Amino acid sequence: MRLIGVGVDIVDLKTFRKRLDAAMIDELFLPGEIEYCDSRARPWESYAARFAAKEAVFKALGAGLSQGMGWKCVEILREVSGRVTVELSGAVLDRARTMGVGRMEISISHTRDNAIAIATASG
Repeated sequence: MRLIGVGVDIVDLKTFRKRLDAAMIDELFLPGEIEYCDSRARPWESYAARFAAKEAVFKALGAGLSQGMGWKCVEILREVSGRVTVELSGAVLDRARTMGVGRMEISISHTRDNAIAIATASG
């Protein structure tokens, strides 16, 4: 497989937490993501990490909202093992297919101050 794109994003948790409200959650996240984040002791950290992951996916694909990408077309999933995966749909999946992406890998992490994510697209 060849590397097609790499994206990285970092989120300041203090700023993100101040902006996070029900409307923002509804705009950015899918039900499974909301359920997972809300189950955490510090949900804003998990929301921020997933937001960073979605941004990293857009960057790996070289596109964003202005190119028709949608927040809910990228779902960040956590397996029972703890491994984080990404599922694409809609315009984001179409873009990935057009670029020849066969595999998208994601890694996320957070501290008390920041959340970071990296995405790689290969095909």
